[in-house]
Amino acid sequence: MNIRPFKNHIPEIGQNTYVDESAVLIGQVTIGSDCSIWPNTTLRGDVNWIKIGNNTSIQDGSVLHVTHDHPEKHPGGFPLTIGSQVTVGHNVVLHGCTIEDNCLIGMGAIILDGVHIEKNVFIAAGALVSPNKTLASGYLYVGSPARKLRPLSEEEINSLQYSADHYVRLKNEYLQV
Repeated sequence: MNIRPFKNHIPEIGQNTYVDESAVLIGQVTIGSDCSIWPNTTLRGDVNWIKIGNNTSIQDGSVLHVTHDHPEKHPGGFPLTIGSQVTVGHNVVLHGCTIEDNCLIGMGAIILDGVHIEKNVFIAAGALVSPNKTLASGYLYVGSPARKLRPLSEEEINSLQYSADHYVRLKNEYLQV
């Protein structure tokens, strides 16, 4: 596993978390318990912090980054916060945004600075969420720029939890190898 300190900050990894040896974690990165960080992902907490809750999966090739503090344009900058029970698909870019619990971010999606995704949201593959948008709980969002398509069914909301649980089971298998 490639863990790099930056400016006296060393990534912190929770219990029973799987981090693939090809993943790169830099600086102010905190990962909860029972998470999975899959091959060729980068979590770069160099100019602000990244925090990930429990039971969250970051899939292959994803890039997670932050925005620095700029007193005039964006005071405090934009850290990156990901809740618990979140599945982040392959090749996703998350930049300085907030994602609450029990969400699924589809493959190739791009979520930009200042975005706030409430709990129980499904972002379709390839979606682009423009800066400073708030995506309301319980909906499917699609397109570029992303737009609310329809409410999620109870079955679909339950599938978000199923996805998170699946990746906890899978990472447990990887930890046993």
